[in-house]
Amino acid sequence: MSTTSLVELRVLDGANLYFSRAAVKLTLDLTALMDAPAPEAKAFASALGLGSTRPGRIGSGFRQRFAIRVVGHIVRRLARESGIGRIGVRVRPENDVRRVVVAFPWVHEDRAKALGRAIAEVVDAFGRPDEELVEVVTAAGSTVRDEPPGNPPPTLRPKIPVVAITGTNGKTTTSRMIAHIGRAAGLHVGWSSTDGVYVDGELVKYGDYSGPSGAGTVLAHPGLQLAVTETARGGILRRGIGVAWNDVSVVTNISADHLGLGGIDTVDQLAEVKAVVTKITRPRGWCVVNGDDPRTFAMRLGSPAKCWVFSRDADSPSIRTVLDEGGRATTVLDGWITVLSASDDPTPLLKVVDVPMTLAGLSRFNVENALAAASAALGLGLPKSAVVEGLSSFRPGPEHNPGRMNMYSVRDFTVVIDLAHNEAGLEALLEIMNGVRAPGSRLLLALGSPGDRADDMVTAMGEMGARVADRVVIGHKGDYLRGRDPRELEEAFRIGTRSVGVEDVPAFPSELEAAGFLFGEAKDGDVVAVMSLQDRASLDAWLRSEGATVDSPETLKNKVERAQH
Repeated sequence: MSTTSLVELRVLDGANLYFSRAAVKLTLDLTALMDAPAPEAKAFASALGLGSTRPGRIGSGFRQRFAIRVVGHIVRRLARESGIGRIGVRVRPENDVRRVVVAFPWVHEDRAKALGRAIAEVVDAFGRPDEELVEVVTAAGSTVRDEPPGNPPPTLRPKIPVVAITGTNGKTTTSRMIAHIGRAAGLHVGWSSTDGVYVDGELVKYGDYSGPSGAGTVLAHPGLQLAVTETARGGILRRGIGVAWNDVSVVTNISADHLGLGGIDTVDQLAEVKAVVTKITRPRGWCVVNGDDPRTFAMRLGSPAKCWVFSRDADSPSIRTVLDEGGRATTVLDGWITVLSASDDPTPLLKVVDVPMTLAGLSRFNVENALAAASAALGLGLPKSAVVEGLSSFRPGPEHNPGRMNMYSVRDFTVVIDLAHNEAGLEALLEIMNGVRAPGSRLLLALGSPGDRADDMVTAMGEMGARVADRVVIGHKGDYLRGRDPRELEEAFRIGTRSVGVEDVPAFPSELEAAGFLFGEAKDGDVVAVMSLQDRASLDAWLRSEGATVDSPETLKNKVERAQH
């Protein structure tokens, strides 16, 4: 009999949204059960051995909750029938009331997948006579029992310290900072991110390696002493986390991004996904969280590790709470990045203005990234001197942090290249543009977005950019449209710009062409910024061919001081 309820069977190789170890995730369409008259739904549950139940109204949330209980019972009964015995089960509703997600841990892949198919078989037997239904359950259990076990989970058990970084914004910058500090401590360091896999500063694999394959590639490299892994939402949802544990976890912040994808529709759900990283931190390790972000700060409660909170506000309630709990904190005290603990005097590390990535303290987001990186490095046990050296020598240019707040001087204006891939990222970019603009000068911005962003986010970025910048254009990311018509993105951006009275918003096929147009309009003292994902390398090469130079920390400091007078 073909299964009609099984929408997807996905094998998760490591810690995931449902369990802190490998699991199978099923998405089931329960239309038949959801739309059946209540007596028939109740009879199905009874025949399966479920006690007193109330199915609720057809197609209602009550019926979905009834279905969740039924499906959970099916999983446990099949586990007993097949000889698996006790099994952990998570059954969750989806926005579509006719669908649920079922997850259970696995030890042997083939047998676990057979159990997943058997669950769907029993669900599909809805409507059969009681005797036939019992036969289906028995036969399905036998099929699972007779299935060869298959391979165990490929989850890696690291032999070197691992720092895992997640969050919405700042993941890549923070991971690069931590790796740089590790190298300043004399360690051989490998790190994986959305940009690729690096070993001691050298790119060994290009591409998005923020999932399990990135961690696996780093840990497979011989001779490394520290692994730093950027862990993105998509990898956690699609495959789970590829390592069994980490020694330090870092969560930078949580804000709206990638919503509407993979069953994640709200910021709270997104936070739940990101929190998986903190749940597999070793008890003797540290869970580093942003005390200025309530969703991030709450993650400490679900982690077995001690909490190390960071906050720009030395008087933050989050710091007091963590110190009272026996944890540590990193903050800004009298202009210094400072470590606090309940039992010691404050430990100053270095002045914020001496951390080049903060742009003389102008970039509050990079102040937070620096606080997070310092916390993680100290949590690993790296010496204070290495943290100071690493933060003071890590520069916001294409050498150390390509594509993230890279600032150039060309002719008599400033150019900023930054990913700025969501509202929070654009807010940070606009903050920097304003912070270095010469008095009386203008801001010129090339907007852009991958194709998988929701219309309301694209519109919000259009409104935000047009409200602050004096000139906005659109530069498309052709390789990242992900099947979307670029004209749809243009219209979403223009809805936002029109809402603040900006009608003239030309669009260009690439980020490079958009930058070229803005260059033609730029005047002395202006700031040109490009939200760049695709053309980062070509933009850098073109800027250099135009005589651009990468701003040194001293140049950036001078620009900030000039803008403030």
